[in-house]
Formats: sequence, structure tokens, C-alpha cells
Amino acid sequence: MAPSSALLVSCSVLLTAALGLGLPALLNAVTRLAGLPETSVTECIVMLFLMFVLYVATPRIPRGSVEVKGKAVLITGCDTGFGHALAKHLHKLGFKVFAGCLLKDKGGEGAKVLEDFHSDRMKVLQLDVCSDEQVNQAVAFIKDDLADSERGLWAVVNNAGVSTFGEIEFTSLDTYKQISEVNLWGTIRVTKAVLPLIRRAKGRVVNVSSMYARMANRMRSSYCVSKYGVEAFSDCLRYEMKTWGVKVSIIEPANFILATGIITREIVDETASKMWDEAPEHVKEDYGKAKFERLVSQMRAYCNSGQKEVTPVLDDITDAIMSKRPYTRYNPSDPYWWIRLQLMTHLPGAISDFLYF
Repeated sequence: MAPSSALLVSCSVLLTAALGLGLPALLNAVTRLAGLPETSVTECIVMLFLMFVLYVATPRIPRGSVEVKGKAVLITGCDTGFGHALAKHLHKLGFKVFAGCLLKDKGGEGAKVLEDFHSDRMKVLQLDVCSDEQVNQAVAFIKDDLADSERGLWAVVNNAGVSTFGEIEFTSLDTYKQISEVNLWGTIRVTKAVLPLIRRAKGRVVNVSSMYARMANRMRSSYCVSKYGVEAFSDCLRYEMKTWGVKVSIIEPANFILATGIITREIVDETASKMWDEAPEHVKEDYGKAKFERLVSQMRAYCNSGQKEVTPVLDDITDAIMSKRPYTRYNPSDPYWWIRLQLMTHLPGAISDFLYF
């Protein structure tokens, strides 16, 4: 067991013991001061624990589904990963899918696979979310292709994204700009372009963010900055779109590196070599090559982690598109990352820092 995991387990045991032994006495004292009978304390503890168990263990409550027939969805980043799998999944459910692929015009394999559907409900578009021209061309195609553009576009899924790593002193300003250009500005650019169509349909905006949009991590600052921005943009958009009947949801996947291959060992090695070569000499001297290599080794190991199947993410995106009452945020993750997210977003910083850094 890793030291951080052992520490987390130890803290959990201590916290459980403290709550089990000390909480009843504390609540008894509080209830006496409030003039309430002490016999209600046990019932309160049981009810709180039952509510927690139900929150964690209960399957998602059905909230009604929209009619699929005649509805169209635009998905960005369909060359690989979540986007590619989602395009196939929504097509199977009966949606008309506009699949935006970065590499369509270059003969990308992902685009070819989707084109081989030979279906009137699968339209593969050349779409670089960093290009105003390509975004506008895609929207024009969608308007022309819709049977009734006045009914609008039911949903847009802003899935296109890129990732990298590197400590702040080794990360160039160009890298920050490049990552945000895709992850943040690409999301904003596409959303603004299709929003009139979404409003007409009283439809959905689904933005794929990340667990690193709510809890930061070392060596991931450029990625975290871009995804934190997606969260802020999505929240603001949700407030504004409420009066129009448009639902805005955020998908915050945990670790799905094995499933998507968004970062590989080859990418890590190539990126690390470039970072070291371009770093200022004084930064190299202060960190030292040995420490730099240790950090890179941690990132290589991270590439072999995570969930192997994208199904949890597809299920959450589908719910955000199809449910009559979609959630504001979805957190497809395994238990470890779910617990870590809760601790890092709810505990005081001093405690979460002690646990994880």
C-alpha cells in the first residue's frame, strides 16, 4: 500500500473511532443545552448514516426521458476517446449525430469508421474547435441539414480536449495558451456558435470537464486552468439559459487514461524531453535532472492507471442529454477518486493538503 493510501486509511479509522465514541457525547451535550431529550441523539446518528449510505449506494433515480425521434446532437472531438464512442452510442439510440472530427480532411481513422456507418443519421464534419472558420462552416452545414432548423439542435456535447503535464516552472506560456485554446476557448467558441439553435429547441449544453476542474494537482496546472475555466463558463451559462428552458450540465470524469489514451508513455517522454531542453538554465540547476526524472517517472506510472471502459462517462452524458431533469454535475469515477474529490473540495485546505501532498 502506498504511503498516501495508508495515511488516508489511518485517518479514516481514527475519524470513525472519534465519531463513534465522541459524537454521541457531543450531541448529548448539545441536546441538553437545547432542552431536547437525549434519546433522540442515537436516532439522529442512524438517520445521518443511512442518508449517507443511500446517497452513495442508491442507483440513479429515473427522472423521465425525452423523445429521441427527430432530435440531433453535435459532438466535438469524435476522432477518438469519449467523443468517438459517444457518437456511436447516440446513433444507436436513434439520435441524428453530427460528429466533429479534427482529422477528417486528413483521412483520420476515427472519422473513417464513423463515415462507414453510411447512415443518414451520422454526419461526419471537419471540425477544429480552434478555428472560427471551421466552426462557422459546421454550424452552417447543421442548419442546412436539419429537417427544420427552426426546431433547433437538441444538444451540443463539447468533448474535444487535450492534456499535458509539467511543473509550473517547466511549463511555457505557449503551452498554457495551447491547452486553453482547445479545452476552454474551443468550448466557448462552439457553444456560442450553436446556442441560437439550442435555444430554439430548449435543448442541452453538455460540457466535458474533469475532476481536475474542481481539485488541482501538481504537474497539471495548464490542464487544470483550462478545465476550471470550463466550469465557470458552464455555471454562468446555466444561470443565463434557465429562462430559455435550456439545461446545462458538466461531466467531470476521473481517471480514464487507459480508456482514452489522452496521455501515453510516449507522449510523456516526448514532452519531458522538450520541457527539459527549453527550461531556463537556472531552473534546471535548482531542480536538478534527478528530481525532474522522478517527476516524469510518476507521470509515466500514471499513464498505466485509470478505468479501462468509457461506459460510465457515456451513461452520464446520455443522461444529461435525455433526462427531463438532468443533473448540474456528473462525476463518473471509481471509489478512490470520488472520495478524494469529496475530501479535497469539502475539507479545509490544510487537511486535504496533508492527506495528498
